[in-house]
Amino acid sequence: MTAAAARPRVDARAKVTGAARYGTDRTPEGLAYAAMAVATVGKGRVVEIDTAAAAAVAGVRLVLTRFEASELKPPVYIMAGGHAVQSLQPLLSDHIAYRGQPIALVVADTPVAATEAANRVCARYEAAPFALELDDEDAEKLRQPEALPVPALADIAVGDAEAVFAGSEVRVDEVYDHPKQAATPMELLGCVVEWRGDTVVVHEGTQNAGALRNGLALQLGIDPADVEVISPYLGGGFGQKNSLQPHLGPVALAARRLGRPVKFVMTRPQTFHQGSFRPASRHRVRLGADGNGRLTAAIYEVDQETSRHDLFPAMYTEAMSRLYGVPNFSGPTRLVRVDTQTPGYMRAPFESPASFAFESAVDELAYAVGRDPVALRLANDTGTDPITGQPFSSRHVAECLRRGAERFGWAARDPAPGSMRADDGSLIGWGVAIGAYPACVAPAIAHVRAGADGRVVVAVDGHEMGQGIRSAITFLVADDLGIAVDRVTVDIGDTRVAPQHLTAGSWGTASALPAVHAALRELRARLGVAETGMLDVGAAVAAAGQPTVEAEAATLGPGQPPEMLDRSRAGKVAFTGPVYPGFTSFSFVAHFVEVRIEATTRRVRVPRVVSVVDCGRVASAVTAASQVRGGVVWGLGAALREASEPERRYGGFFNATMEEYVISVNADIGEIEVDFIDEPDPLLNPVGVKGLGEVALVGVVPAVTNAVFHATGQRLRRVPITIADLL
Repeated sequence: MTAAAARPRVDARAKVTGAARYGTDRTPEGLAYAAMAVATVGKGRVVEIDTAAAAAVAGVRLVLTRFEASELKPPVYIMAGGHAVQSLQPLLSDHIAYRGQPIALVVADTPVAATEAANRVCARYEAAPFALELDDEDAEKLRQPEALPVPALADIAVGDAEAVFAGSEVRVDEVYDHPKQAATPMELLGCVVEWRGDTVVVHEGTQNAGALRNGLALQLGIDPADVEVISPYLGGGFGQKNSLQPHLGPVALAARRLGRPVKFVMTRPQTFHQGSFRPASRHRVRLGADGNGRLTAAIYEVDQETSRHDLFPAMYTEAMSRLYGVPNFSGPTRLVRVDTQTPGYMRAPFESPASFAFESAVDELAYAVGRDPVALRLANDTGTDPITGQPFSSRHVAECLRRGAERFGWAARDPAPGSMRADDGSLIGWGVAIGAYPACVAPAIAHVRAGADGRVVVAVDGHEMGQGIRSAITFLVADDLGIAVDRVTVDIGDTRVAPQHLTAGSWGTASALPAVHAALRELRARLGVAETGMLDVGAAVAAAGQPTVEAEAATLGPGQPPEMLDRSRAGKVAFTGPVYPGFTSFSFVAHFVEVRIEATTRRVRVPRVVSVVDCGRVASAVTAASQVRGGVVWGLGAALREASEPERRYGGFFNATMEEYVISVNADIGEIEVDFIDEPDPLLNPVGVKGLGEVALVGVVPAVTNAVFHATGQRLRRVPITIADLL
């Protein structure tokens, strides 16, 4: 690795020393603290609520159980053209849609007093029957194209998959179940809100400061110019923090009534019951192939949960229909309404569960035709998008497979299930899977200011969620101008410096870097210097006769209409892709996993993983490798540990704490070897970058489950795999 490639993340020291300030780190003078009391029934309505005991707690300043619609308007769901994580706004009526829904907001002088008072709020309910799972009697099933008649959400269909499958020489027809999962980011949901005259200032860890700004303005009936949202760092979001949360409006009103700043931090159990989550899904995969394993048809049916009050769109088939060159594909999708908060976008939201199902079925096909799983995948590769007929902007998944197989030592694998054993008698299994994730792009704005002191400040539309976007931007500027990294300052996640569009879907870097690149071209033009090459920034600014020279650029995705920039400025979702005029664009990955299963206890361990990624140009090598390792760790947990268990008696989730919601810990993780193809994709953008954060997770789960099959001969079609499954 070169010295440039080995550069550490630019905010590493700030993060490890505590200098980086997160949303609820602020403690302004006069700060009050808020806590929520929540519903304890799965569905129904509040008949009576008693707040006397809560109000009697020393230090309590407010106990709020209801807001009028004139002071707090309901939000609009982000996927219905609005700004909010869900359309239901608590504390506007007596209706209870799900267990854990807030029924009161308490504000006190200390967090201890607020918590005690919230626990003293008592309510009497009129309970109603509720549904929590796909097969529950009261769950309502809808065909997605009928419920959401939007072209982008139509069932994907090409050729005649049913007829070709029926006539195929080899057929696979299986059902795979994926559980609900919780994002559980380290930084809890929360905010610090204060009013400065008519301006409300919000500090909150968010992936979408623009949605908070515009959504809160609409809820409160004020001008978005009077809302400032500041979020320079995010302690983990993974999709859970992608829009306006239901707590923000009530906390802002409480701060205005009290005339003091108010801090609210949701408890971990409340986060499980109020934050968005990955919904349960069921996948029926039918694959048709010839005797050599060449795919001729795929029928991929999905059922996915959504809430009663919102339709969370399912897009499982978008990537799986392009994973291989399958000429006949059909992807019917159904939504199933249950009584929970609205589910949401948890890292690789559809693609990770989809790859578990689809890549498990592909592995089953490989065994059915007696072909090596890597060779079968290579035989079904394609350079053309089978749905649109367009070429891929770049596609190096075959190289990912070949390089990964070499680094893993795949050639030494005995293909017979149960044939490989370690010296201690443990069963050894080797599994492989590939993954794809759409390479999307959103409108972005970058403002660059160069000073006579040689320093450059870049204000960008984007958020630092730990993925390293601040480092990627800094390195681009430093390399472009030929200046030291410490001469570059990046301002992001702040509505005061630039409109802040949603950073999600692996489009953050691929959107921000082209805007910065364009702004640097404009800066060079204003300085009257060459478009490329090293630059003495201080001298060039001084020669212009000004203390600073500024430039700004706004960029769009290929073929994206200009009005999308206005939509982005309004805090609404405005991304485009993966289908563009003339090409289709995805990031790709191949994962190779070794499992060892103890002979007596049947405990599964994963001593090593090799992951090779095609994400275009690698903008920041250290943070990119970190992203992949994090995705692998997440995938190991999803395969072997992680599931939210529905609470059948009272609604909500049974295991709503970190003690009971089991994720991977250090002792579970072995060696993770990461490699990159590192081939720029100039069709997608001038910088040549594609998304990375999401694709890193896609394919890890089936690589593990395929390895478990190779070790044991047991094909498990439900995750997480437990010891009980293997006894």
